[in-house]
Amino acid sequence: MQRFDVVVVGAGTGGCTVARRLSSQGFNVGLVDYKDEASIGDKVCGDAIGKHHFDDLGLEYPRGDELERVILGVKIYSPDMETTFYIAGEKLHGFMINRHIFGQRLLREALNAGATLLDSMKVVKPVIENGYLKGVVAKPVKSSESVELRGEVVVDASGASAAVRSKLPPEMEVETQINQEDMIVAYREIREVKETPPEPDFCNIYLNLEVAPGGYYWIFPKGDMRVNVGLGVVASSLQNPKELLYRHVFRRLHRELFEGSSLVHGGGGLVPTRRPLDSVVGNGFVAIGDAACHVNPIHGGGIGPSMVGGTIAADVISKVLEVGKPSREELWPINVMYMQRYGAKQAGLDVFRIFLQGLTDDLLNYGMRYRLVKEEDVLRASLGEELRLNITEVTGRIF
Repeated sequence: MQRFDVVVVGAGTGGCTVARRLSSQGFNVGLVDYKDEASIGDKVCGDAIGKHHFDDLGLEYPRGDELERVILGVKIYSPDMETTFYIAGEKLHGFMINRHIFGQRLLREALNAGATLLDSMKVVKPVIENGYLKGVVAKPVKSSESVELRGEVVVDASGASAAVRSKLPPEMEVETQINQEDMIVAYREIREVKETPPEPDFCNIYLNLEVAPGGYYWIFPKGDMRVNVGLGVVASSLQNPKELLYRHVFRRLHRELFEGSSLVHGGGGLVPTRRPLDSVVGNGFVAIGDAACHVNPIHGGGIGPSMVGGTIAADVISKVLEVGKPSREELWPINVMYMQRYGAKQAGLDVFRIFLQGLTDDLLNYGMRYRLVKEEDVLRASLGEELRLNITEVTGRIF
């Protein structure tokens, strides 16, 4: 048995953030991850993150090998590719990062602050006593022997698999399962191409429900001759995103760009694309990142929201542990603060997602062509501002 003040499951962007902040305040933090230390941060990702997240959290901007390109905005294409929305502006500036190097930076900062890494460990089950989560049982990846990791608080930052949250009993009052309609199955590849894509300072998102049912596909620039290209579909569609990417994007719609290209890395995964969980806390328990559905429902970006959630969780946990027991009630401010900071934006974008998924390609083409929704509307929505379109305004746009 090993004892800590806080056990953090998952050394991703959210997990490393909460571990660093708590360790820097003198708490004994155990940081558990399935991967070995050198592999932490190496994961399938869109690799894009907004500059504003670094500004809001006081983090150093990516630089050196960590930074692969500065992004000035996003281009959104209609299904027929005849209409393009340019979504740009200082608040939309961002970075394409080397996800592995960035993840290693966050891990190093957490360990330098005093966190203890327990790598190559698989979490098997939660330890619950008298209605409180008291730790987890974990096993080394290459061993059958289990070890109990105890903590006053357990933070589930394990990603969409939700290694802890998914195994909690009902009395913890935390959602344990996510509907398939609220999950995206995505596949992406890093590819070396023969020519630099046009306007390489913009990320490209393509709306096409025939190609990507319930989702979209993307082409993001990484270096002068390298792109992050992928496709996501709603999980309930039972479609294979890799097969769709190859059939439609590589061989048909963007054949010229990808002809003669070479694969650098490929992989897929699940992404929750919905509002945050109604509650991410229980007695002795907190969820952050993908495990808490802290993800932008429109584009699936989760790096920034996970670090926001990790920051809020660390600040509340530190105050709670200094004065008393980490009950659901004492940890509840995490829910409130996240909703105020980012969750309300997520909820609005979730409604927008459901609306978009209910349209046809013809309706998307028509709406974008005649600006029933304009660039500034999408910009306001992406920044978390209210999007209000009355009947008179929309009618004016039609005629």
